[in-house]
Amino acid sequence: MRIYVSAKPNSKENKVEKISEDHFRVYVSEPPVKGRANYAIIRLLSEYFAMPPGGVRIFRGHLTREKIIDIFL
Repeated sequence: MRIYVSAKPNSKENKVEKISEDHFRVYVSEPPVKGRANYAIIRLLSEYFAMPPGGVRIFRGHLTREKIIDIFL
């Protein structure tokens, strides 16, 4: 499954908001430095979909806030 994510780093809390069937807004408290926010997004989405972090992969958008993420169910 492929989803579109709008990342919001440096947020006060970690949470996932579902905007549509394949679009999510993910708030993480980590800063976008050295991949820390990306790792936090992967960890948070894996918890949201109740799967191990290895099943979540950033397909496109490693350096931007708009990301395309593959979820391997």
